[in-house]
Amino acid sequence: MHTYEVNLKWTGKTKGILSSTILPKEIEMVTPPEYSNGTEGMWTPEHLLIAKINSCLMSTFLTIAENSNLEFISYESKSICTVEIIRGKYFIIEIVLKPKVVIPYSQKPERVKQILEMSKNVCLISNAIKTPIRLDPEIIVSEIQLSF
Repeated sequence: MHTYEVNLKWTGKTKGILSSTILPKEIEMVTPPEYSNGTEGMWTPEHLLIAKINSCLMSTFLTIAENSNLEFISYESKSICTVEIIRGKYFIIEIVLKPKVVIPYSQKPERVKQILEMSKNVCLISNAIKTPIRLDPEIIVSEIQLSF
């Protein structure tokens, strides 16, 4: 069993500080500007939600790729969530993860897509939410061959 603890302290208006006793840095977060008294230009709960899904996908991909002996040159990803008001309540109706993986020409793009899909399906954070998550990967085959 694993446990994780995050503390939140209100600092005024619609701002707060996230911290953990085992982490060296704090994160200031705010209510988004789209809501009453929200603030622009800072991390919001919505940003943090899709950031954790995006980073969980990467962490899971890295583990599965290593266990599968998949060689890749680079990995980066964008995450987007869409919020709508339904029957007077705010809902995140979709999350899109857009990983971009560059692989050497010796690797097969279909294999990378399978590993990405598997990563999404077993990601702890993705499995903890009920919002649909769509994977929209971009696989680029490079002429560069890795040498280890």
